Amino acid sequence: MLLLLILSSSTSYRASAETTMHTNNWAVLVCTSRFWFNYRQMANTLSLYRTVKRLGIPDERIILMLADDMACNARNKYPAQVFNNENHKLNLYGDNVEVDYRGYEVTVENFLRVLTGRHEAAVPRSKRLLSDEGSHILLYMTGHGGDEFLKFQDSEELQSHDLADAVKFKELLIMVDTCQAATLFSQVSMACLNGLYFSQILD
Repeated sequence: MLLLLILSSSTSYRASAETTMHTNNWAVLVCTSRFWFNYRQMANTLSLYRTVKRLGIPDERIILMLADDMACNARNKYPAQVFNNENHKLNLYGDNVEVDYRGYEVTVENFLRVLTGRHEAAVPRSKRLLSDEGSHILLYMTGHGGDEFLKFQDSEELQSHDLADAVKFKELLIMVDTCQAATLFSQVSMACLNGLYFSQILD
């Protein structure tokens, strides 16, 4: 169910570290699922959002994409709050969440534009991944998937070849939480791959 990949344009992490100075860290966190029964996926995304902020990545270097707003859902017994466990002690939504793409803005096109930097001129800097050659980037995606695809809002799909064309970064850690997550990377060149991954076919 959960897949971890480390992508690097170099054949050796040590060689990469020696030739490129690390400048900054970025995170792109994406929940592609709508509807109340996908609450856990938004909660997982917000959990990671809080974690990367606690570890020092500021909001201006985090792109947060949430396909639905569970905090304001009519079924939510705790209005304006989202939790990741049954004790309800930690409100993940809180007062300090900056959502860059929400609702119907969370599309395959916008996601690929974030990764490739091919935005229209009117898109503000806050919605852009302004990384450089020395950046380390975390990409987290969660939703419903299958063989070589990840669904976006049950209306469109990110295909494995789309992702392969978009990931052109020097240092990138990818986490995917979906069914058959490993197949999403079937088109990624093995020359760019460092690391290990784990995935399950079934939830």
